[in-house]
Amino acid sequence: MAKAAAAKKIALEPLDDRIVIKRLDAEEKTAGGILLPDNAKEKPQRGEIVATGPGRLMDNGKRAELEVKVGDQVLFGKYSGTEVKVGGEDVLIMREADLLAKLG
Repeated sequence: MAKAAAAKKIALEPLDDRIVIKRLDAEEKTAGGILLPDNAKEKPQRGEIVATGPGRLMDNGKRAELEVKVGDQVLFGKYSGTEVKVGGEDVLIMREADLLAKLG
């Protein structure tokens, strides 16, 4: 089973400083404990990185290392990235600079 999950993670190879993010599940309850129906849920603005590119190519020909890695959970803007469907799953592709924070 772990091999199948790993195969999905490498099915898409981002270029330069781009990363591929799988959104985490939306909140099922409000802070007050009210259950939300599916049509009232907003798309979550946090996700898990499933693939990273090699890093941005700098003027001197070297690559700048990314500050995030596969498996990190991150926050991103509501309208950040480009949604694509890969292997039946919706993922986001965006530049590392579009991330707001890394969750610890």
